[in-house]
Order: sequence, then C-alpha cells, then structure tokens
Amino acid sequence: MSCNPQLNVTIMKRISENISRRGFVKAAGTIGSGILIAPHLLSCSANRKVNIAVIGAGGRGQANWTPMENENIVAFCDVDDRMTEAAYEAYPDAKRFKDFRRMFDKMHRKIDAVIVSTPDHTHFAATIAAIELGKHVYVEKPLAHNVWQVRTLKEKAKEYGIISQMGNQGHATDGIRRVKEWYDAGVLGDVREVHAWFDGPTFGGSYFKKPESFPPPEVAVPKELDWDLWLGPAKNRPYTHYYLPRIWRSWYDFSSGMLGDWGCHTLDAPFWSLDLGMPNLIVPELKTDTPEGFLEDASIVRYEFSARGNKPPVTLKWYQGAHKPENNPDWGLETLPSSGMIMVGDKKSLMTGARPQNERLLVPEEEWLAFEANPPTPSIPRIGSGPQLEWINAIKGDGPMPGSNFDYASDLTEMVILGALAQKTNVELEYDAKNMKVTNHPDFDRFIREPARDGW
Repeated sequence: MSCNPQLNVTIMKRISENISRRGFVKAAGTIGSGILIAPHLLSCSANRKVNIAVIGAGGRGQANWTPMENENIVAFCDVDDRMTEAAYEAYPDAKRFKDFRRMFDKMHRKIDAVIVSTPDHTHFAATIAAIELGKHVYVEKPLAHNVWQVRTLKEKAKEYGIISQMGNQGHATDGIRRVKEWYDAGVLGDVREVHAWFDGPTFGGSYFKKPESFPPPEVAVPKELDWDLWLGPAKNRPYTHYYLPRIWRSWYDFSSGMLGDWGCHTLDAPFWSLDLGMPNLIVPELKTDTPEGFLEDASIVRYEFSARGNKPPVTLKWYQGAHKPENNPDWGLETLPSSGMIMVGDKKSLMTGARPQNERLLVPEEEWLAFEANPPTPSIPRIGSGPQLEWINAIKGDGPMPGSNFDYASDLTEMVILGALAQKTNVELEYDAKNMKVTNHPDFDRFIREPARDGW
C-alpha cells in the first residue's frame, strides 16, 4: 500500500487534456465511466519509508534526492544519460526511465511521492501528472513556467489532497521566520518600500552563456540525450549546445530568467512577511538590449502592490546585473553587498542576503547588539531540517505542513513570473489578478497560458 495520510479512498478526476494520457487510465485502474479510482491508501508512521520517484536526476535533482537516504528511491527518470551516473551508482536497483509518462504507466502503484527537478518549462507536465495520480510532489523553484500553470497546480494540490513543497530552500530556514516575526511584532513599522538585487547573470559560466550569433548554431544531438523529450511542451527547434546542460536558464522559453532563478529566494521574505499578494502594476524600468527571448545582461523591474487591510501600498524594486539600489545614508552601510534585500520601514529597516539569511536591522551596532540579545519572542515553529525533509516528515505525519506548499508557492511564483514577463517583453503590465489578465495587453493571454506541443 502507498504511504499517504491524506487521501484514503478518493475518486480521481480524468487526467487533464493537455497531458499525454496514453496508458494512464489503464495504469490507474478504471470503472465503466472512465473516472480514475485511487487505491485504498493507508497512513504511515514516521518509521515507514516513502517510495520516491525522481524526475531529473542530476544537478538540482541530485541535491534533492541526496537527503532521501532513509527513504526508498524506486525510480529515476532523466532524458540525458550524462546526468545520471551518480544516481545510478547510489541506487543501482532503482528503475530507469527517460519518459516520466512511461514511468507512471509502469510504476504508479509502487510510488508514493515524486521529486521534480527538471528545467522550468517541464515542471508543470511532470507535476500535474503526479498529482492526478495521487502522489505527493516536491518541485524545484520556480513552481512552473506561466501563470495558468501555477494556478492549476495550486488548485489540483488541494483537490487531490497531496502534500506539496516547492524547493526554495530559504523558506525552511530560521532566518525567514525571524524576518516575519520582527515585522509582525512592529519592529519595522509600516513598510512601503522594498529593494532586492542580485549580481547575476554572469555569462560564460556554467549557468549562462551567450551565443556568438542568433539563432544559435545547430549541432548534432548528443547520443545520450533525447532532445524531443527534453523539449517537452516547448515548440520544436534544432538542438544547440547553448541550451544544455544548465544554460537553458539563459532562454525565456525554458526559464523565467534571473527572477525565476533567484527571485523565489530573495523576494520570499518580503512576499511572506508583508502578505503582498499580486501586484497591480509591473514596470520594466531598465533592460539591456538583447535578442528576443534571450536573457538580458541587466534589468530593473518595479512592482506596485495595493494596500492589504491595514498594511500600506508597497513599491518593490528588483535589480539585476550591475545595478543596485542607491545606498541610502539612513541605512548606515558604507557599501551594499553584491546581492541582498532591504525592507524599508518607517521605524527600522531590515536587510538579508540573497536568500533570507544573515538578517539584521540597519541600526547602529550597539542598538543591533541589544536587539539581538532580546528579540521578539519566536512565534513561528522551527522545523530543524531542510525543505526536502520538511516535505518527507509531513508525508509521514511527523511534522508540520511544508511552508512552501503549493498554496503559498503558487502565489510567490506568479509574482516572480509576472516580473519575468515584463523583462521578456519590455513593456509595462497592468495586471488584473482576479481574472488573470494583463489588461493593457489582451494579446498577452498567450503568455499567461502558453501553448503546448501535441502530447504535452
């Protein structure tokens, strides 16, 4: 029996039409109406091992399956054999697949939970398939590639009662809890202004490379790679070594740029603490010239958030590349670090690193030391483990629900994706969150819900 404390006997809805369903009905078990039926599922104790399938074995995938040494990894799925050596060496008995749809067809009854660590553009396809088979899911950040996808994952995670987690590591830390506790205790006062900056991208490294010409030159597909499966829902195009490995982050068709990569970390603390919700206006104040669809060297994006209850409106600015906010003398900093975040309050200001860590009030040292010695009483439970084990413990009923569950992570990712859309198109966006519309560009519906190739 599967280890799943949430579902018991649940009637599953038909697999979404935009996912390839070949074999799913047969695999999940059917009745005459074609409605999927979940098996009888039992709760599990903390000492029961969870059967995990991993989609995306290398890179972030390896970072996510490594903490699972006390669980059963029963399958790996990766479209690129060059990324699987460490996984297969660590778990030689795990089944091996290139197509997650075939993996689910063959093994769905042996899987309790799924880790998705693929490029951003394939997060949704793998995750929705797992959810609709009743599997708990851990997904690397950002949660998905467009607004409709993150909204759908949020809805489906609730509907199927699965335990979910997005892998923005900082949300599992004590640091982000302190930031929220200090704000909630009134230490900062009203916050109307947030600045966040990151010194990337650095082209020429292992994550970002710039072709000498556009479109990039076509080369032969490596024998280890299934290029069609790697593309997944994205439109077909020739292979180039400027896409793989890792450097897909340079292309908006496959990623949400630097905001998708680091915004989910750096903006997490203010988004959570201030209860920002969705912006009503997103303005690209600066963007370096770049070919269509390719990541800019530098950018400044301004978000405008309305008042929320007794919380005032907030202007949030994201800076990347060589740009940073102007160093305010009131902050007492000789220079700003290479990356970070500052929440500007009318009582005190607070700074963190690129992740919600090294948090401190921007006050004279003596005042800071006195505050450190007697901070507000902690009010948010600490978990004592990283995001992967927080997820596993919740599955076993041995810990709280994950903090970056899809109910929260969907909203954070939507905010990040909207900034990336403003960067990509280099136009101002007036956003109606209730109706999921860019009201000043109705044609942007094609970005809010992107088309997918047949079979995806």
